[in-house]
Amino acid sequence: MSKVKESIDVDVPLHTAYNQWTQFEEFPKFMEGVEEVRQIDDRRTHWRTSIAGAEREFDAEIVDQLADERVSWRTVGGEVQQMGTVTFHSIDADHTRVSLAMDFQPHGMAEKAGDMLGILDRRVKGDLKRFKGFIEERGQESGGWRGRISPA
Repeated sequence: MSKVKESIDVDVPLHTAYNQWTQFEEFPKFMEGVEEVRQIDDRRTHWRTSIAGAEREFDAEIVDQLADERVSWRTVGGEVQQMGTVTFHSIDADHTRVSLAMDFQPHGMAEKAGDMLGILDRRVKGDLKRFKGFIEERGQESGGWRGRISPA
């Protein structure tokens, strides 16, 4: 498994950053290669991606979610194997640090070569920068889910 860790500071309050991140169906607006995310229920999402011409579909399960602190997930079906956690830390009343840590299993020669070249690291960094621009431009979240999902 490959590991990626990236953080970014966003100029919005913690609850705004967290609430926007829980709007999974909005991810295609700031995540490169994400074509669609469909929320199946509180715990499950279905993803359709297209990266470097490789189209993939998979399901992900939220395994731990605590409002204003973290969202952790893992894939549960399809061709993609990954797990990760995004955490939210208040810097002050109007600024939040968003940190993402992800483990990813590259498949095939192209993904393995891309991983060795640091493409996933750059993609995650770019996605976080686009999230920053997305939420700061809006100034407010488009919605939010504040329920609790506890690890099994």
